[in-house]
Amino acid sequence: MDYLLLLIIGVAFVLLCIFFYYVPFLMWISAKVSGVNISLIQLFLMRIRKVPPGVITRAMIEAHKAGLKTLTRDELEAHYLAGGHIERVVHALVSASKANIDLSFQMATAIDLAGRDVFQAVQMSVNPKVIDTPPVTAVSKNGIQLIAKARVTVRANIKQLVGGAGEETILARVGEGIVSSIGSADNHESVLENPDSISKLVLRKGLDAGTAFEILSIDIADIDIGKNIGAVLQMDQAQADKNIAQAKAEERRAMAVALEQEMKAKAQEARAKVIEAEAEVPKAMAEAFRSGNMGIMDYYRMKNIEADTSMRESISKPSSSQSKPIT
Repeated sequence: MDYLLLLIIGVAFVLLCIFFYYVPFLMWISAKVSGVNISLIQLFLMRIRKVPPGVITRAMIEAHKAGLKTLTRDELEAHYLAGGHIERVVHALVSASKANIDLSFQMATAIDLAGRDVFQAVQMSVNPKVIDTPPVTAVSKNGIQLIAKARVTVRANIKQLVGGAGEETILARVGEGIVSSIGSADNHESVLENPDSISKLVLRKGLDAGTAFEILSIDIADIDIGKNIGAVLQMDQAQADKNIAQAKAEERRAMAVALEQEMKAKAQEARAKVIEAEAEVPKAMAEAFRSGNMGIMDYYRMKNIEADTSMRESISKPSSSQSKPIT
């Protein structure tokens, strides 16, 4: 009998837990006490629709206490079923209302569904954010490299959060403006003397157009002097010119060597032809002797002529003793 009573009590307890899970009676009482008009049947139907009643009820209580009377249960449920964050949206609406920022529920849900933190965006609208840029390297007209770091103060632009560019675009545009400003300077001394000229020039470009932020100020935090790029380029150009000149000289030398080799080959070929022709002379003389066109006296006269010619050539050439100067 005792076991049967315990079983009945256990079953009753389980049924009671199931009842209070699907019919959140205490949550309904909390909503009524807070002045939120929500029926117990709707809380039960939320369980059926796979919508957490606690999240919706707490969001409605927070909005009601903050004075947002127009926020309805159906809108919150629809946003939850669409994959949104109810708590962030309600927190953002309450913060925007207290800060006198024009933010509607439709805009807040659109920002939330776009993947941005709408509550953080409202906080950034009230308290601007400071973004430190990475070191930006630029070269002035006199060839001196400068390395600048800037701090960009931005405020969230609520109306541009959907479809607007993010922080990366702001940093890229600011870096581009810094490079353009330093590159247009005549020398690096003017940039070091007036670093605010960079900020003024960059701000005039309207770099926040099409972004989710509004640039409030750009402050140059640090400027360092880098390499002398102009001198390095001149040295590289001089080295390149030297290499080109050496290559051309080597080309001319190779052509001269090739021409010399060609002339030597032609000279050797000519000497070979002369030797070949001289080798034919004895044959011709022998043939002349056999045919009777040349006698022995003719041969002696030719030898005498050759001897006279050799003697005249030796007399015409100065001797080594005569060429030495007299000391």
